[in-house]
Amino acid sequence: MDVRIKRAQEPAARSDGQRVLIDRLWPRGISRERARLDGWERDLAPSTELRKWFGHDPARFAEFRRRYVEELRGQRSRLTELRRRAGESRLTLVYAARDTEHNDAVVLAEVLRRGLPRRPR
Repeated sequence: MDVRIKRAQEPAARSDGQRVLIDRLWPRGISRERARLDGWERDLAPSTELRKWFGHDPARFAEFRRRYVEELRGQRSRLTELRRRAGESRLTLVYAARDTEHNDAVVLAEVLRRGLPRRPR
């Protein structure tokens, strides 16, 4: 399974394979033509409440990851569909955050590659 992540502001490339936007909001300043998307999975994005709480603060990332994974547990059918697509060809998750290490795409790509982690007992 080939799952990659890429900022929406980076140019689209053939090597991206299928490009799916995973943010709830459309990336500012990016036209639909420039984005060259094959899909938009806004329901897989973190809830507005979680996104605002996180505020892209790296110090909150571990807790953000935990909460976001819990939200993703309710989206199993959408996750299964993305996994299926990633099994057919390269899948690039497109996101708008500036921080390339502390964002929802990092978490979602990990979940797609490894599956949902077990809940702690």
